[in-house]
Amino acid sequence: MASVFDSVTLLGLFDKLLVAGLIFFCSLILKKEAAFRFLALVTALIAAEFCSKTLGLTATASFFHLLLSSAPVIVAIIFQSDIKRALFSFWKRHKSGDIDNLDLTSTVDELSKGLHELAGRQIGALIVIIRQMSIDHLVQIGTEIDAKVTSELLNSIFLPYSPIHDGAVIIHKDKITSAGCILPLSQNPDIAKRFGTRHRAALGISEQTDALVLVVSEETGKISIVHEGKITYDADPAEIRRLSRKAIEGRHAPRVTATQEH
Repeated sequence: MASVFDSVTLLGLFDKLLVAGLIFFCSLILKKEAAFRFLALVTALIAAEFCSKTLGLTATASFFHLLLSSAPVIVAIIFQSDIKRALFSFWKRHKSGDIDNLDLTSTVDELSKGLHELAGRQIGALIVIIRQMSIDHLVQIGTEIDAKVTSELLNSIFLPYSPIHDGAVIIHKDKITSAGCILPLSQNPDIAKRFGTRHRAALGISEQTDALVLVVSEETGKISIVHEGKITYDADPAEIRRLSRKAIEGRHAPRVTATQEH
């Protein structure tokens, strides 16, 4: 039995725990909730490998060792969108000159007015504001527009008889660049069942980019703020204006407390 334990040294166990700790720390930086689940999985694999070696189950121990060796690759797959976002933010240089030329107050006023007019009439709407990351590779473009943001234009786009009312409007800086766009739907199983396709599409694009998404529910007339994969339902008008302004400027706002109705 001593020969069995010789192969499972305390130093080797510490080495594996250290690697697991490093993997957990890296994943924690990217996404806290998933990191704890991943830590539990890695801990279970280490325990399984240890027990297999202790019992002399060489093949089983090799299998668990292989899974542990693949942990960094698994982290890269699970957090690929977060890694891309972090790398993009690191390399992206902010062009303040472009922002200085925008009439931000007018753009935010028109956007806010259009949203509340749509909400008051319970007309569904989905608006994506690009910050810094490109969304071209994720969006199926409908109709290119390239027009100033106005409440009248937003209302005309989302009217039920408009041919492009079902898709999303894309705003970049002070312009509506396209409308009728199809967004990727979120596959998050924890989304409240009451949220429909618009909210799932908003979550889908926000999980993979740094975009801010505004959603008007046609069932309730409530406006939701969606960013970083989180929904703030029935958002405060002042908060909508604040976050919209920062998004149009290409800046990130502090994380807001998200609320979902289940």
